[in-house]
Formats: sequence, C-alpha cells, structure tokens
Amino acid sequence: MSKEELLNMFEREELKDDSKGWLLNGMKVEIVAIHETDPKYLHDVTDAQYYKLICRENKI
Repeated sequence: MSKEELLNMFEREELKDDSKGWLLNGMKVEIVAIHETDPKYLHDVTDAQYYKLICRENKI
C-alpha cells in the first residue's frame, strides 16, 4: 500500500498504535517499509514509498 493509504488508515482509526504495538481492527500487525532505492543503504521507516502489513497474531 502507498504511504497515503497507510496514513488514511490511521486517520480513519482502522490502524491504531497502542502499548501492545500496531493494531488493525483489533489484530496485531507489523508494518514493513518498502523502499525503491538500493537496500544496502539505511532508510527511515517514515520515508518509504510503499508499506506492507503483516498479521502477527489473532484478534485480541
């Protein structure tokens, strides 16, 4: 998903940040930044072109 889509999810409160981590509709997820530049350079997670959400556990 694009950075804009990710931000929209936060604005609509579909994706939330709490003390347990990132929650998507009550499920713990990991946010992975996907950069289009050479991966050998360190990148800021907030400055990626695209993001991927990975479910880490069942609904809490």
